[in-house]
Amino acid sequence: MGRRPMTQGITVLGATGSIGMSTLDVLRRHQDRFRVVALSGNSRLDRLLEQCIEFQPSYVSVADERSAESLDIELQRHGLHTIRIVTGVEGLELISGLPQISHVMAAIVGAAGLRPALAAARAGKTILLANKEALVMSGQIFMDIAQRHGAKLLPIDSEHNAIFQCMPPVHEQAINWRSLGVKKILLTASGGPFRKTPLEELRFMSPAQAVAHPNWSMGRKISVDSASMMNKGLEVIEACWLFNCTPDQIEVVVHPQSIIHSMVEYIDGSVLAQLGNPDMRTPIAHALAWPERIVSGVGSLDLFAVAKLDFERADFNRYPCLRLAMDAMRAGGIATAVLNAANEIAVQAFLMEQIGFTDIPSVIEERLARMPSSPSDSLEAIFKADEWARSDAQQHVARLMN
Repeated sequence: MGRRPMTQGITVLGATGSIGMSTLDVLRRHQDRFRVVALSGNSRLDRLLEQCIEFQPSYVSVADERSAESLDIELQRHGLHTIRIVTGVEGLELISGLPQISHVMAAIVGAAGLRPALAAARAGKTILLANKEALVMSGQIFMDIAQRHGAKLLPIDSEHNAIFQCMPPVHEQAINWRSLGVKKILLTASGGPFRKTPLEELRFMSPAQAVAHPNWSMGRKISVDSASMMNKGLEVIEACWLFNCTPDQIEVVVHPQSIIHSMVEYIDGSVLAQLGNPDMRTPIAHALAWPERIVSGVGSLDLFAVAKLDFERADFNRYPCLRLAMDAMRAGGIATAVLNAANEIAVQAFLMEQIGFTDIPSVIEERLARMPSSPSDSLEAIFKADEWARSDAQQHVARLMN
């Protein structure tokens, strides 16, 4: 019999979100193997408190001092006197680089997740990357830092995790895909809730309709991104960095059942696919235990109940955000950071019912057309581009509201 692995410490960034909660559900099943050392949460302090009571981490990170004071009162009331509360970006960076952890679940949504993910990379951690924006905003910089400090990047998005499982084990070191026999990546997409909606009706879709994803239970922002297919566009960009390829080596395939999570085609005609029930605990468990396998809590896939699998080409007329994302990746420089920032502003405005659904790609496209000429060779340049795009997008939203 093999030796039982030592208990590994883990930080869960974004613990109160859907990915964070799924991560804790997997960890709950393997407390002999993993110990939750640190948690972070933003607005759901009641949920964060429950997690602290159950997992009793050494650290917990919250947004600001006011949240820290509220949480501290509750922790003291429950006799949890040893948990150290940290705040802000500095707190997130601290818990991402703790010496007593080996793994960091990077599940903070949006640009806010970039700095703690970079801190984990600089500390040489195994990063379970559920935050697309870290690579979308700073792909080359992030990959360089990870390589320099010996950090491992394991993808958590179901699609990227599927590609990872179907790729040759040395894909991250490959200069020439053809030498490994890889032809292209087939990145699957559900098509979201508006896959069959007549194009002329898309501008009337409400936030409630946009967040009603047919297969996955996700946060509001990610759900809107799925409806617009920007989520898939960001995944194309992330896949380019993770798997050393270009957008032209990736084909997006609309697969409404979300059973095949992605595929890799080889030059001999073989296509390898990873299948499973649409449940994020599968890729989370895979990455946590990699290269081993552990129980995730996900039920077996019943192929007889699924009965059939459908596939469609992605329509850029229906999903202009997908085209914009692929164009931004081809353009390089600060384009992907501008794309991401403008999308975050546009989606937030849509969720607040300030703009319509079809205004989202318009806000993004204008930022890409107007963006300043700037290199992306430093974090300062990326954050400057991010700030400009947000400000300019907010002005666009204000004009649409008048």
